Amino acid sequence: MALWARPASRCCCWLKAACAAELQRLRSSSKAVQACQGAAPLVLLASRHSFLPWGLQTYRRVSVENCSKPASAEDGSSSSPESNLLLPVKQEQAKPETIPDLNTEILCEDWDDVPPSSALEEISEEEAVQILADPLLPLQSSTLRDYVDHSETLTKLVQLGVDLSQVEKRQKAGQLLLTLDFEKDIKKILLFLKDVGVEDNQLGLFLTKNPYILGEDLEALETRVAYLKSKKFGNAEIAQMVSRAPYLLLFSVERLDNRLGFFKNELGLSVKKTKDLVIRLPRLLTGKLEPVKENLQVCQIEFGFQRNEIQQIAYKTPKILTASRKRLRQTFDYLHNIMGIPHHMLTRFPQVFNSKLLRIKERHMFLIFLGRAQYDPAKPSYISLDQLVSLPDEVFCTEIAKASIQDFEKFLKTI
Repeated sequence: MALWARPASRCCCWLKAACAAELQRLRSSSKAVQACQGAAPLVLLASRHSFLPWGLQTYRRVSVENCSKPASAEDGSSSSPESNLLLPVKQEQAKPETIPDLNTEILCEDWDDVPPSSALEEISEEEAVQILADPLLPLQSSTLRDYVDHSETLTKLVQLGVDLSQVEKRQKAGQLLLTLDFEKDIKKILLFLKDVGVEDNQLGLFLTKNPYILGEDLEALETRVAYLKSKKFGNAEIAQMVSRAPYLLLFSVERLDNRLGFFKNELGLSVKKTKDLVIRLPRLLTGKLEPVKENLQVCQIEFGFQRNEIQQIAYKTPKILTASRKRLRQTFDYLHNIMGIPHHMLTRFPQVFNSKLLRIKERHMFLIFLGRAQYDPAKPSYISLDQLVSLPDEVFCTEIAKASIQDFEKFLKTI
Protein backbone atom coordinates (compact mmCIF):
# COMPACT_ATOMS: atom_id res chain seq x y z
CA MET A 1 0.00 0.00 0.00
CA ALA A 2 2.87 2.40 0.63
CA LEU A 3 3.83 2.44 -3.06
CA TRP A 4 0.24 3.30 -4.14
CA ALA A 5 -0.68 5.73 -1.38
CA ARG A 6 2.12 8.18 -2.17
CA PRO A 7 1.00 9.07 -5.75
CA ALA A 8 -2.68 8.89 -4.67
CA SER A 9 -2.17 11.49 -1.95
CA ARG A 10 -0.37 13.76 -4.39
CA CYS A 11 -3.27 13.44 -6.86
CA CYS A 12 -5.86 14.29 -4.20
CA CYS A 13 -3.98 17.42 -3.15
CA TRP A 14 -3.75 18.52 -6.75
CA LEU A 15 -7.49 17.88 -7.31
CA LYS A 16 -8.37 19.86 -4.22
CA ALA A 17 -6.38 22.86 -5.39
CA ALA A 18 -7.93 22.71 -8.87
CA CYS A 19 -11.48 22.54 -7.50
CA ALA A 20 -10.88 25.44 -5.12
CA ALA A 21 -9.62 27.59 -7.98
CA GLU A 22 -12.70 26.76 -10.06
CA LEU A 23 -15.11 27.59 -7.18
CA GLN A 24 -13.41 30.93 -6.72
CA ARG A 25 -14.00 31.68 -10.38
CA LEU A 26 -17.68 30.66 -10.14
CA ARG A 27 -18.30 32.82 -7.09
CA SER A 28 -16.79 35.85 -8.75
CA SER A 29 -19.08 35.50 -11.77
CA SER A 30 -22.83 35.91 -11.14
CA LYS A 31 -23.58 34.76 -14.62
CA ALA A 32 -21.94 31.44 -13.94
CA VAL A 33 -23.99 30.95 -10.72
CA GLN A 34 -27.30 31.56 -12.53
CA ALA A 35 -26.38 29.19 -15.32
CA CYS A 36 -25.86 26.42 -12.81
CA GLN A 37 -29.66 25.87 -12.71
CA GLY A 38 -29.68 24.73 -16.35
CA ALA A 39 -26.87 22.23 -15.93
CA ALA A 40 -24.99 23.81 -18.80
CA PRO A 41 -22.11 25.17 -16.67
CA LEU A 42 -21.30 21.70 -15.39
CA VAL A 43 -21.12 20.34 -18.87
CA LEU A 44 -18.95 23.28 -19.85
CA LEU A 45 -16.77 22.73 -16.80
CA ALA A 46 -16.30 19.11 -17.64
CA SER A 47 -15.45 19.90 -21.25
CA ARG A 48 -13.03 22.64 -20.33
CA HIS A 49 -11.16 20.41 -17.93
CA SER A 50 -11.35 17.16 -19.91
CA PHE A 51 -7.61 17.13 -19.72
CA LEU A 52 -7.75 16.74 -15.93
CA PRO A 53 -7.21 13.33 -14.34
CA TRP A 54 -9.92 10.86 -13.54
CA GLY A 55 -10.67 12.60 -10.21
CA LEU A 56 -12.28 15.59 -11.88
CA GLN A 57 -14.43 13.39 -14.09
CA THR A 58 -16.71 12.78 -11.11
CA TYR A 59 -18.35 16.11 -11.82
CA ARG A 60 -20.11 14.52 -14.75
CA ARG A 61 -22.17 12.44 -12.35
CA VAL A 62 -23.87 15.49 -10.92
CA SER A 63 -27.50 15.47 -12.25
CA VAL A 64 -29.62 18.41 -13.40
CA GLU A 65 -31.80 18.04 -10.35
CA ASN A 66 -28.81 18.35 -8.02
CA CYS A 67 -27.84 21.52 -9.76
CA SER A 68 -31.39 23.08 -9.92
CA LYS A 69 -32.77 21.72 -6.64
CA PRO A 70 -30.32 21.69 -3.80
CA ALA A 71 -30.42 18.45 -1.87
CA SER A 72 -31.39 18.50 1.80
CA ALA A 73 -29.17 17.09 4.42
CA GLU A 74 -30.38 14.56 6.91
CA ASP A 75 -30.55 17.25 9.60
CA GLY A 76 -32.86 19.40 7.39
CA SER A 77 -30.29 21.94 6.26
CA SER A 78 -30.05 22.74 2.61
CA SER A 79 -26.86 22.51 0.58
CA SER A 80 -25.72 25.04 -1.95
CA PRO A 81 -24.59 24.30 -5.49
CA GLU A 82 -21.05 24.90 -4.31
CA SER A 83 -21.38 22.20 -1.70
CA ASN A 84 -22.66 19.80 -4.37
CA LEU A 85 -19.53 20.46 -6.32
CA LEU A 86 -17.32 19.77 -3.32
CA LEU A 87 -19.11 16.61 -2.33
CA PRO A 88 -17.48 14.25 -4.87
CA VAL A 89 -14.06 15.63 -4.04
CA LYS A 90 -14.56 14.98 -0.33
CA GLN A 91 -15.66 11.43 -1.14
CA GLU A 92 -12.57 10.83 -3.17
CA GLN A 93 -10.42 12.15 -0.35
CA ALA A 94 -12.17 10.00 2.19
CA LYS A 95 -12.10 6.82 0.08
CA PRO A 96 -9.18 6.91 -2.38
CA GLU A 97 -9.34 3.12 -2.73
CA THR A 98 -12.69 3.08 -4.57
CA ILE A 99 -11.47 4.47 -7.86
CA PRO A 100 -13.75 3.33 -10.68
CA ASP A 101 -11.30 3.99 -13.52
CA LEU A 102 -8.31 2.04 -12.12
CA ASN A 103 -7.61 -1.61 -12.76
CA THR A 104 -7.30 -2.86 -9.20
CA GLU A 105 -6.10 -6.30 -10.26
CA ILE A 106 -3.09 -4.84 -12.01
CA LEU A 107 -2.34 -2.66 -9.02
CA CYS A 108 -2.52 -5.63 -6.69
CA GLU A 109 -0.14 -7.55 -8.91
CA ASP A 110 2.30 -4.64 -8.82
CA TRP A 111 2.03 -4.42 -5.04
CA ASP A 112 2.79 -8.14 -4.67
CA ASP A 113 5.91 -7.94 -6.85
CA VAL A 114 9.19 -7.35 -5.09
CA PRO A 115 10.78 -4.16 -6.44
CA PRO A 116 14.01 -4.80 -8.36
CA SER A 117 17.21 -4.20 -6.47
CA SER A 118 19.29 -1.24 -7.47
CA ALA A 119 23.05 -1.20 -8.06
CA LEU A 120 23.19 1.71 -5.63
CA GLU A 121 21.22 -0.05 -2.90
CA GLU A 122 23.13 -0.48 0.32
CA ILE A 123 23.41 -4.01 1.70
CA SER A 124 24.81 -5.41 4.90
CA GLU A 125 28.18 -7.12 5.18
CA GLU A 126 26.45 -10.47 5.80
CA GLU A 127 24.54 -10.16 2.51
CA ALA A 128 27.68 -9.07 0.68
CA VAL A 129 29.59 -12.13 1.88
CA GLN A 130 26.86 -14.44 0.55
CA ILE A 131 27.09 -13.03 -2.99
CA LEU A 132 28.89 -15.48 -5.29
CA ALA A 133 30.45 -13.93 -8.37
CA ASP A 134 32.14 -15.95 -11.08
CA PRO A 135 35.53 -14.65 -12.22
CA LEU A 136 35.41 -12.74 -15.48
CA LEU A 137 36.53 -14.59 -18.60
CA PRO A 138 39.26 -12.56 -20.30
CA LEU A 139 38.40 -11.38 -23.80
CA GLN A 140 42.04 -11.75 -24.83
CA SER A 141 44.90 -13.70 -23.35
CA SER A 142 48.32 -14.91 -24.38
CA THR A 143 47.99 -18.13 -22.40
CA LEU A 144 45.45 -20.94 -22.29
CA ARG A 145 45.84 -21.13 -18.52
CA ASP A 146 43.25 -18.34 -18.12
CA TYR A 147 40.60 -20.45 -19.87
CA VAL A 148 41.16 -23.88 -18.31
CA ASP A 149 38.69 -23.34 -15.44
CA HIS A 150 36.00 -22.21 -17.91
CA SER A 151 36.51 -24.87 -20.60
CA GLU A 152 35.64 -28.53 -20.17
CA THR A 153 37.65 -29.31 -23.29
CA LEU A 154 40.86 -27.81 -21.94
CA THR A 155 40.34 -29.42 -18.55
CA LYS A 156 40.04 -32.91 -20.02
CA LEU A 157 42.99 -32.38 -22.35
CA VAL A 158 45.13 -31.46 -19.35
CA GLN A 159 43.96 -34.63 -17.63
CA LEU A 160 45.12 -36.59 -20.69
CA GLY A 161 48.60 -35.11 -20.28
CA VAL A 162 48.51 -32.39 -22.94
CA ASP A 163 51.01 -29.61 -22.21
CA LEU A 164 49.03 -26.46 -22.98
CA SER A 165 52.11 -24.27 -22.47
CA GLN A 166 53.64 -25.96 -25.51
CA VAL A 167 50.41 -26.05 -27.50
CA GLU A 168 49.87 -22.29 -27.23
CA LYS A 169 53.26 -21.71 -28.86
CA ARG A 170 51.99 -23.26 -32.07
CA GLN A 171 50.25 -20.93 -34.49
CA LYS A 172 46.47 -20.75 -33.94
CA ALA A 173 46.50 -24.00 -31.95
CA GLY A 174 45.09 -22.34 -28.84
CA GLN A 175 42.21 -20.77 -30.78
CA LEU A 176 41.43 -24.16 -32.30
CA LEU A 177 41.13 -25.90 -28.93
CA LEU A 178 38.82 -23.19 -27.57
CA THR A 179 36.37 -23.75 -30.44
CA LEU A 180 36.17 -27.55 -30.03
CA ASP A 181 33.75 -29.57 -27.92
CA PHE A 182 35.31 -32.57 -26.19
CA GLU A 183 32.38 -34.96 -26.58
CA LYS A 184 31.45 -33.89 -30.10
CA ASP A 185 34.81 -33.15 -31.74
CA ILE A 186 37.70 -34.59 -29.73
CA LYS A 187 36.48 -37.90 -28.35
CA LYS A 188 36.14 -39.51 -31.79
CA ILE A 189 39.69 -38.46 -32.73
CA LEU A 190 41.08 -40.01 -29.55
CA LEU A 191 39.31 -43.29 -30.27
CA PHE A 192 40.67 -43.22 -33.82
CA LEU A 193 44.25 -42.71 -32.60
CA LYS A 194 43.87 -45.62 -30.20
CA ASP A 195 42.64 -47.80 -33.07
CA VAL A 196 45.66 -46.78 -35.13
CA GLY A 197 47.97 -47.91 -32.35
CA VAL A 198 48.88 -44.85 -30.30
CA GLU A 199 49.26 -45.95 -26.67
CA ASP A 200 47.07 -44.39 -23.99
CA ASN A 201 50.06 -42.98 -22.14
CA GLN A 202 51.30 -41.39 -25.39
CA LEU A 203 48.09 -39.54 -26.32
CA GLY A 204 48.99 -36.47 -24.28
CA LEU A 205 52.46 -36.20 -25.83
CA PHE A 206 51.05 -36.84 -29.30
CA LEU A 207 48.44 -34.05 -29.00
CA THR A 208 51.02 -31.70 -27.51
CA LYS A 209 53.11 -32.10 -30.66
CA ASN A 210 50.17 -32.11 -33.07
CA PRO A 211 47.02 -30.45 -31.68
CA TYR A 212 45.84 -29.69 -35.22
CA ILE A 213 44.71 -33.27 -35.74
CA LEU A 214 41.76 -32.54 -33.44
CA GLY A 215 40.34 -30.27 -36.14
CA GLU A 216 40.71 -32.83 -38.95
CA ASP A 217 37.81 -34.67 -40.52
CA LEU A 218 37.61 -38.23 -39.22
CA GLU A 219 36.78 -39.68 -42.62
CA ALA A 220 39.87 -38.05 -44.16
CA LEU A 221 42.09 -39.52 -41.42
CA GLU A 222 40.69 -42.98 -42.00
CA THR A 223 41.31 -42.62 -45.75
CA ARG A 224 45.01 -41.81 -45.16
CA VAL A 225 45.46 -44.85 -42.93
CA ALA A 226 43.75 -46.99 -45.57
CA TYR A 227 46.22 -45.67 -48.16
CA LEU A 228 49.22 -46.71 -46.04
CA LYS A 229 47.73 -50.15 -45.64
CA SER A 230 47.28 -50.37 -49.41
CA LYS A 231 51.05 -49.77 -49.72
CA LYS A 232 51.66 -52.88 -47.61
CA PHE A 233 52.46 -51.07 -44.36
CA GLY A 234 51.48 -53.26 -41.43
CA ASN A 235 49.43 -52.09 -38.44
CA ALA A 236 52.47 -52.08 -36.15
CA GLU A 237 54.49 -50.16 -38.73
CA ILE A 238 51.74 -47.56 -39.16
CA ALA A 239 51.48 -47.17 -35.40
CA GLN A 240 55.24 -46.65 -35.18
CA MET A 241 55.24 -44.12 -38.01
CA VAL A 242 52.30 -42.13 -36.60
CA SER A 243 53.80 -42.05 -33.10
CA ARG A 244 57.25 -40.93 -34.29
CA ALA A 245 55.89 -38.47 -36.86
CA PRO A 246 52.72 -36.94 -35.34
CA TYR A 247 52.09 -34.75 -38.40
CA LEU A 248 51.99 -37.72 -40.76
CA LEU A 249 48.19 -38.05 -40.79
CA LEU A 250 47.75 -34.36 -41.63
CA PHE A 251 49.09 -35.10 -45.14
CA SER A 252 46.60 -35.96 -47.83
CA VAL A 253 46.81 -39.18 -49.79
CA GLU A 254 48.21 -37.30 -52.78
CA ARG A 255 51.05 -35.74 -50.77
CA LEU A 256 51.92 -39.04 -49.12
CA ASP A 257 52.05 -40.74 -52.51
CA ASN A 258 54.26 -37.98 -53.93
CA ARG A 259 56.68 -38.24 -51.00
CA LEU A 260 57.07 -41.98 -51.35
CA GLY A 261 57.62 -41.59 -55.09
CA PHE A 262 60.25 -38.90 -54.54
CA PHE A 263 62.50 -41.04 -52.32
CA LYS A 264 62.06 -44.07 -54.52
CA ASN A 265 63.10 -42.16 -57.65
CA GLU A 266 65.82 -39.89 -56.20
CA LEU A 267 67.63 -42.68 -54.39
CA GLY A 268 66.84 -45.39 -56.90
CA LEU A 269 65.49 -47.68 -54.18
CA SER A 270 63.11 -50.56 -54.57
CA VAL A 271 59.58 -50.40 -53.14
CA LYS A 272 60.58 -52.54 -50.16
CA LYS A 273 63.68 -50.48 -49.36
CA THR A 274 61.67 -47.28 -49.70
CA LYS A 275 59.19 -48.62 -47.16
CA ASP A 276 62.00 -49.58 -44.78
CA LEU A 277 63.55 -46.14 -45.18
CA VAL A 278 60.42 -44.21 -44.17
CA ILE A 279 59.56 -46.67 -41.40
CA ARG A 280 62.91 -46.01 -39.73
CA LEU A 281 62.65 -42.24 -40.30
CA PRO A 282 58.97 -41.37 -40.92
CA ARG A 283 59.58 -37.62 -40.64
CA LEU A 284 61.04 -37.88 -44.15
CA LEU A 285 57.40 -37.93 -45.27
CA THR A 286 56.46 -34.85 -43.24
CA GLY A 287 59.55 -32.65 -43.50
CA LYS A 288 60.61 -30.28 -46.24
CA LEU A 289 62.15 -31.77 -49.36
CA GLU A 290 64.55 -28.90 -50.09
CA PRO A 291 67.09 -29.90 -47.38
CA VAL A 292 67.01 -33.47 -48.65
CA LYS A 293 67.74 -32.38 -52.20
CA GLU A 294 70.59 -30.10 -51.05
CA ASN A 295 72.22 -32.84 -48.96
CA LEU A 296 72.08 -35.23 -51.89
CA GLN A 297 73.83 -32.65 -54.05
CA VAL A 298 76.48 -32.03 -51.37
CA CYS A 299 77.25 -35.73 -51.15
CA GLN A 300 77.54 -36.08 -54.89
CA ILE A 301 79.22 -32.82 -55.93
CA GLU A 302 81.28 -31.74 -52.90
CA PHE A 303 82.10 -35.08 -51.30
CA GLY A 304 82.51 -36.99 -54.55
CA PHE A 305 80.34 -40.01 -53.74
CA GLN A 306 78.90 -42.05 -56.58
CA ARG A 307 75.16 -42.49 -56.98
CA ASN A 308 75.22 -46.08 -55.75
CA GLU A 309 77.32 -45.00 -52.73
CA ILE A 310 74.84 -42.26 -51.87
CA GLN A 311 72.08 -44.83 -52.14
CA GLN A 312 73.80 -47.09 -49.61
CA ILE A 313 74.64 -44.24 -47.23
CA ALA A 314 71.05 -42.92 -47.26
CA TYR A 315 69.51 -46.35 -46.80
CA LYS A 316 71.78 -47.29 -43.89
CA THR A 317 71.70 -43.86 -42.22
CA PRO A 318 68.56 -41.94 -43.26
CA LYS A 319 69.37 -39.05 -40.88
CA ILE A 320 72.09 -37.92 -43.28
CA LEU A 321 69.32 -36.75 -45.61
CA THR A 322 68.07 -34.21 -43.05
CA ALA A 323 71.33 -33.40 -41.23
CA SER A 324 72.93 -29.96 -41.12
CA ARG A 325 75.03 -29.34 -44.21
CA LYS A 326 77.63 -27.50 -42.16
CA ARG A 327 78.08 -30.42 -39.80
CA LEU A 328 78.23 -32.87 -42.71
CA ARG A 329 80.99 -30.85 -44.36
CA GLN A 330 83.05 -30.61 -41.16
CA THR A 331 82.71 -34.31 -40.40
CA PHE A 332 83.54 -35.42 -43.92
CA ASP A 333 86.54 -33.08 -44.08
CA TYR A 334 88.04 -34.46 -40.86
CA LEU A 335 87.36 -38.11 -41.70
CA HIS A 336 88.49 -38.01 -45.29
CA ASN A 337 91.20 -35.33 -45.39
CA ILE A 338 92.74 -35.61 -41.89
CA MET A 339 92.16 -39.22 -40.88
CA GLY A 340 92.52 -40.47 -44.46
CA ILE A 341 89.35 -42.57 -44.59
CA PRO A 342 88.52 -43.40 -48.24
CA HIS A 343 85.05 -43.12 -49.77
CA HIS A 344 84.37 -46.84 -49.82
CA MET A 345 85.08 -47.08 -46.07
CA LEU A 346 82.77 -44.18 -45.36
CA THR A 347 80.13 -45.89 -47.49
CA ARG A 348 80.60 -49.05 -45.46
CA PHE A 349 80.27 -47.24 -42.09
CA PRO A 350 78.04 -44.20 -42.78
CA GLN A 351 76.88 -44.08 -39.14
CA VAL A 352 80.09 -42.17 -38.42
CA PHE A 353 78.34 -39.09 -39.87
CA ASN A 354 75.85 -39.21 -37.01
CA SER A 355 78.57 -39.01 -34.34
CA LYS A 356 79.78 -35.81 -32.73
CA LEU A 357 82.87 -34.43 -34.38
CA LEU A 358 84.48 -33.69 -30.99
CA ARG A 359 84.23 -37.34 -29.98
CA ILE A 360 85.87 -38.45 -33.25
CA LYS A 361 88.70 -35.96 -32.76
CA GLU A 362 89.39 -36.90 -29.11
CA ARG A 363 89.58 -40.65 -29.78
CA HIS A 364 91.56 -40.32 -32.99
CA MET A 365 94.13 -38.06 -31.29
CA PHE A 366 94.41 -40.48 -28.35
CA LEU A 367 95.05 -43.37 -30.75
CA ILE A 368 97.71 -41.32 -32.52
CA PHE A 369 99.32 -40.62 -29.13
CA LEU A 370 99.37 -44.38 -28.44
CA GLY A 371 100.47 -45.24 -31.97
CA ARG A 372 97.38 -47.29 -32.70
CA ALA A 373 95.51 -45.10 -35.25
CA GLN A 374 95.20 -47.73 -37.98
CA TYR A 375 92.02 -47.80 -40.08
CA ASP A 376 93.06 -49.93 -43.03
CA PRO A 377 91.43 -53.39 -42.87
CA ALA A 378 94.29 -54.87 -44.91
CA LYS A 379 96.81 -54.07 -42.17
CA PRO A 380 97.26 -55.48 -38.64
CA SER A 381 95.68 -53.81 -35.57
CA TYR A 382 92.82 -52.58 -37.72
CA ILE A 383 90.25 -50.34 -35.99
CA SER A 384 86.90 -49.99 -37.68
CA LEU A 385 85.03 -46.71 -37.75
CA ASP A 386 82.13 -48.36 -35.97
CA GLN A 387 84.34 -49.28 -33.01
CA LEU A 388 85.84 -45.83 -33.00
CA VAL A 389 82.59 -43.96 -32.49
CA SER A 390 80.01 -46.37 -31.01
CA LEU A 391 81.74 -47.97 -28.01
CA PRO A 392 81.56 -46.38 -24.53
CA ASP A 393 84.73 -44.73 -23.20
CA GLU A 394 85.60 -47.59 -20.83
CA VAL A 395 85.26 -50.26 -23.52
CA PHE A 396 87.08 -48.13 -26.09
CA CYS A 397 90.05 -47.63 -23.75
CA THR A 398 90.40 -51.25 -22.60
CA GLU A 399 89.63 -53.08 -25.88
CA ILE A 400 90.65 -50.65 -28.64
CA ALA A 401 93.24 -48.29 -27.17
CA LYS A 402 94.64 -50.88 -24.71
CA ALA A 403 94.83 -48.22 -22.02
CA SER A 404 93.01 -47.24 -18.86
CA ILE A 405 90.22 -44.72 -18.64
CA GLN A 406 92.42 -42.61 -16.32
CA ASP A 407 95.04 -42.35 -19.05
CA PHE A 408 92.42 -41.21 -21.52
CA GLU A 409 91.08 -38.57 -19.11
CA LYS A 410 94.60 -37.24 -18.44
CA PHE A 411 95.24 -37.02 -22.17
CA LEU A 412 92.06 -35.04 -22.73
CA LYS A 413 93.33 -32.43 -20.27
CA THR A 414 96.37 -31.83 -22.47
CA ILE A 415 94.51 -30.98 -25.65
